Amino acid sequence: MLRYLTAGESHGPALTAIVEGLPAGLPVEAEYINHHLARRQQGYGRGKRMTIEQDRVRILAGVRGGKTLGSPVCLQIENRDWENWSETMDPGPGARTDDRVVTRPRPGHADLAGVFKYGHRDVRNVLERASARETAARVAAGSLARRLLEELGVEILGLVVRIGKVEVEIRDLPRDVLRARIAESRVMCPDAVASLRMLEQIDRARDEGDSLGGVFEVRAYGVPPGLGSYAQWDRRLDGRLAGALMSIQAIKGVEVGLGFAGAALPGSAVQDEIFHDPERGFYRSTNRAGGIEGGITNGETVVVRAAMKPIPTLRRPLKSVDLVTRTPAEAAFERSDICAVPAACVIAEAVLAFELARACLEKFGGDSLDELLDNHRRYLQRVREGSWAPCAT
Repeated sequence: MLRYLTAGESHGPALTAIVEGLPAGLPVEAEYINHHLARRQQGYGRGKRMTIEQDRVRILAGVRGGKTLGSPVCLQIENRDWENWSETMDPGPGARTDDRVVTRPRPGHADLAGVFKYGHRDVRNVLERASARETAARVAAGSLARRLLEELGVEILGLVVRIGKVEVEIRDLPRDVLRARIAESRVMCPDAVASLRMLEQIDRARDEGDSLGGVFEVRAYGVPPGLGSYAQWDRRLDGRLAGALMSIQAIKGVEVGLGFAGAALPGSAVQDEIFHDPERGFYRSTNRAGGIEGGITNGETVVVRAAMKPIPTLRRPLKSVDLVTRTPAEAAFERSDICAVPAACVIAEAVLAFELARACLEKFGGDSLDELLDNHRRYLQRVREGSWAPCAT
């Protein structure tokens, strides 16, 4: 089974990810992972931390000569800011645990709930791991899964559809046009006019000491039908994708296809009618289901959206209570972003890629890339030919 674990604190020496279950023979290069790590750091509205860190991955195990070995892959991303925190965050007994102590929990963070759960007296022991800095390791791990999906003809594309009050309806554009427009936008929005309005909103929030959230969409093109299952609740792919997206810091809502909008429509305007063509096989003229029916991919583009709440760390602090004195206080301020919706979109691409790659390996199997590709090819051939079903006479 494809799986991964991450470790590391925001201001610790490094972030680490271990990925297990990749087939042998998958071409992997550090620069491919670095490209997506750089995308995560971009986006208008990011904080000063992004000027310190220039994330680069070190592949420590599981790859030789540019190809996976079938054994666990170990990835490491150095925290360049560690040099400013080496005494405070030293793993050894000599750490300055009395330095940079945080006792004023921030509303909207894991601060107070984490203190309750683990019994810490210093909120720093919570916020260092709960920080979205951890997602750099997830993007690295997800990039390996993304690389595997590319071998299977699957492309992942993320875009921002809302920041604050500015929302755009995405027209059905050719994939290459959509990709180019996203690349030209500083907020990953394919609408140029909406992009400018989003930038203005972010500037206004910065001037007011506030923050902004938004909504992003991730599409997976070329996903084969048959991934996931209706047989058990935990195998339904839409549930797994929703769980993966909700695990990203600050994500508060997920929808597949029409999602919540479909609740206001009659059934005839929600379902995707089925057609057949000798060349195309079975297909739909609409994709309101977002490519998933009954927990299983149906061969159409997988489309998911997620809502990100505004960053809760504000330069204009919210009310809190000091853990030591129990008296009213202003919440602690840690260096933060004004808007991280484009970054969250890149992270969502990674976690979506990982779940889809996991589902592909469950469906097609194979300990080597050649075996996986052969199984995938033969399955798609059966689907196109309809050899799994009786033919009409």
